[in-house]
Amino acid sequence: MLARRLYYFAKPFLPRAAQIALRRLHASRVLRRSRHLWPINAAAGTKPANWSGWPQGKQFALVLTHDVEGQRGLERVRQLAELEMELGFRSSFNFIPEGEYDVPRELREWLTGNGFEVGVHDLHHDGSLYRSRRRFRRTAAKINQYLEDWNAKGFRSGFMLHNLEWLHDLKLSYDASTFDTDPFEPQPDGMETIFPFWVEAPRRRDHSPRADQSATEQVPGVLASRATERRRGYVELPYTLVQDFNLFIVLKETTIDLWCQKLGWIAEQGGMALLDTHPDYMSFGKGHAQRDEFPVALYADFLRYVRSTHAEAYWPALPHEVADFYMKSCVASQPVSRGRVCMISYSYYETDNRVRRYAETLVKEGYEVDAYSLRRERGQPERETLEGVVVHRLQERQKDERGALDHLTRQCRFLVSCARLLKREQRLRAYDLVHVHNPPDFMVFAAWATKQRGAKIILDIHDVVPELYGSKFKSAGVSLIVRALTWIERISMRFADHVIVSNHLWHEKLVSRSVPREKTSVLVNHVDPAVFHPRPRSEREGKFLMVFPGSLSWHQGLDIAIRAFVRVQAELPYAEFHIHGVGSAKPDLINLIDELGLREKVLFRPVVALDEVAALMANADVGVVPKRANSFGNEAYSTKIMEFMSQGTPVIASRTKIDSYYFDDSVICFFEPENVDDLASCILRVARDREYRDTLRANALQYAQQHGWDKKQHEYLKVVNDLLCDTPSEDTPEAGPNVSGDRLQTDASSDRILASKE
Repeated sequence: MLARRLYYFAKPFLPRAAQIALRRLHASRVLRRSRHLWPINAAAGTKPANWSGWPQGKQFALVLTHDVEGQRGLERVRQLAELEMELGFRSSFNFIPEGEYDVPRELREWLTGNGFEVGVHDLHHDGSLYRSRRRFRRTAAKINQYLEDWNAKGFRSGFMLHNLEWLHDLKLSYDASTFDTDPFEPQPDGMETIFPFWVEAPRRRDHSPRADQSATEQVPGVLASRATERRRGYVELPYTLVQDFNLFIVLKETTIDLWCQKLGWIAEQGGMALLDTHPDYMSFGKGHAQRDEFPVALYADFLRYVRSTHAEAYWPALPHEVADFYMKSCVASQPVSRGRVCMISYSYYETDNRVRRYAETLVKEGYEVDAYSLRRERGQPERETLEGVVVHRLQERQKDERGALDHLTRQCRFLVSCARLLKREQRLRAYDLVHVHNPPDFMVFAAWATKQRGAKIILDIHDVVPELYGSKFKSAGVSLIVRALTWIERISMRFADHVIVSNHLWHEKLVSRSVPREKTSVLVNHVDPAVFHPRPRSEREGKFLMVFPGSLSWHQGLDIAIRAFVRVQAELPYAEFHIHGVGSAKPDLINLIDELGLREKVLFRPVVALDEVAALMANADVGVVPKRANSFGNEAYSTKIMEFMSQGTPVIASRTKIDSYYFDDSVICFFEPENVDDLASCILRVARDREYRDTLRANALQYAQQHGWDKKQHEYLKVVNDLLCDTPSEDTPEAGPNVSGDRLQTDASSDRILASKE
């Protein structure tokens, strides 16, 4: 990227021959590492939502555009247009308003009078359009004047530089400054689509009818939705066939084979074949061809190829016709987006209940949601849409960290990847909110550039990192590192606009050391009944099944459960213990199983996706949560408990401080932490005492139904709404929603109720 920027900065000072030589040298290097993405990126063939096909049942659309860069190109406009008319085509000519030439009114009128289109190409075409936000606003006012004077509906920037967020300052129906894939451009971030797409305007803070009405009057591309809300935005038309200059001058191709190859693939996918050429570089046969020219006959051959090979399969359209069609057929039928949200989590999205629960809730409320996550296994797509959430898998992770430094290095790599993608997406379509999930706390700084552009930031505390680190890594200097992590925690929370904490004990701890109470909320890991609804149990005669699903870390206490299972297996030979998970403790656990001779009874099973966890738990006779009661485990709320409860599966858990805070003996069978004999006795009691087991099941199921996400999601939506509207909801407490919490208090004769914690 730096080399490209330097080239375009130095371009005015270089002889033309030197410019071309440098471009060719750079292109040869780019080509070697981009064969898998250029000229065809398979991911770009995905059809848009609500796509119903092109007009008149055509297989694909053909859009011809030309950028006129200098006086030489201006003098060839009529010749090129007459050639296209002779072959039965029409196109769009994009002119530079304040470049090295003046655009005659007569030429524009001649073009439009003959069925062509006129567009605006940058302002000066000197690469300075996006130099600063303030400069762009000033320039946009001039560009808007030319759009109006020329009766133009479309725009394309010089050098294909683009910032789709800033382009909302222009009064246009479409922009054509991007591409599906082109690694040779100075800003090579392809859109990965061969279809038009809608660029929604950023969500306005002022929701008054007057503000919406004024916006509608200013932007031609506005549509009214069925919900009486106003659409603000424009259609983006990426070019999908390689530009003529790159093809014939830089890459020195002498045939149109690459155009024909890509066109055939676009036709198969039913996409849009949009070509950008330049009359400046077309030699019409008069005199000696320059170093930067190619025979116009090649372009004419391509048009003949399209006409003969694809005959009735293509829709010959001008850019504004494609934009109008897409707005009416796809955009108008879509609900108005309430905003764009990004979820960032150093975890596997498919198995992270907390992250998925937030993301899918926002989608149902009308938000557009992206999730940046890890790749669980090779072969998973880098980008996939799950329940309306666009999941970006940025990095593979095997939970085999060799120590704290290895763990930190991988997290930093993920942070850099997230920051790059956020910056790219922010240029294309701005995020209104970035919801970052820890650990680590410093992942919130991936959203630095996004926050500078006005996005709000939520930091979601799944785990308190200083205590987690002290529990996970046993090494010299831990106390010093823990103090450093506490400092990072403090500055991370200061950077965020709001902090959500996953339980009330941690909330009090963080308020006391790192964050003001009014900036916080507490949202426990309530189960989502859409995923964790009760499922039927499969019958297993003659087997008692214990299950643990989760990360295999020392503080989870799996070694305690395995040792307890020695006694259980001796008295219940038909019992089995299934462990679903991966983690740093797995090798030690395997050695322990071998040492105790339990290889046939304690079995490691694959990690399952979130949608499959409920069925796994429903078929267990008991769920075991044997956490250690150290500084971290004693206060770490276990989501597994509520998930087991949602299936009516009895739970045996260590009597930690956090679990005693939320639950009592009527819903959980507690054992004393790290007491192997007590855990074994609890397992045997649940296995043998049918009445006790049935009571736990009934109470657990009732608890889960009373405390599901469907009862609590309004608290999260209130936080999001207040952040995006900059004004708190009338029913939101001054200190933030849900700071009082929902501790469960019970006794033997009363129904369970929610009581505020004073």
